[in-house]
Amino acid sequence: MIRILIADDQELFAESLKTLLTTYTDDIEIVGIAENGRKAISWVENTTIDIILMDVKMPELDGVEATKIILQSHKSIKVVMLSTFKEIDFVKRALRYGALGYLLKDISPTELIASIRAAYNGATQISPAIAANIVESKYTDKDNNGTSIEWYKDLTKREKEIFKLISRGYDNTEIADELCIAYQTVRNYVSSIISKLGIKNRYEIIKLANRMLK
Repeated sequence: MIRILIADDQELFAESLKTLLTTYTDDIEIVGIAENGRKAISWVENTTIDIILMDVKMPELDGVEATKIILQSHKSIKVVMLSTFKEIDFVKRALRYGALGYLLKDISPTELIASIRAAYNGATQISPAIAANIVESKYTDKDNNGTSIEWYKDLTKREKEIFKLISRGYDNTEIADELCIAYQTVRNYVSSIISKLGIKNRYEIIKLANRMLK
């Protein structure tokens, strides 16, 4: 049984999430709801918890700072941020403090349940839109220290566009529609990107985006 604490100051959302997870799964137990970061810390001290679904902005103590405090002394707990905020600063800080994932609240119920189970088994979970923000913030020709990122610099303008769309979860047909180019042209570009990056397949692009946040 996966024991989950929901940390969210929006009571309606938290209760709805609790109902969803308890109704549609038989391997998830909601141990409680914390309306702010301080309450989440208190729950952790007194209850066995596997995963915390942590909102970012909450009163008294926000979810990012609560994550930092909790994981300093409870490293076995897995924290997955669940928020409406896409700002890259929140994402970077949360993952730097040890959060295992960052999901957006518009995620489908099926995807959320799958992400919870994957996180329970130790897999990092990042929403495609967040991965896209990673690309925008990190994958420029220079990193934060002004040093050239050679592998990205080698991509053409069109390859960079396709790289970003792949990181958002687009398939080849969707990329072709988005960029108004032929499906076979997209396949050719994807093959070129994979070759230049020295990776095995398109899915490693998303993995690469995830790793660059850490």
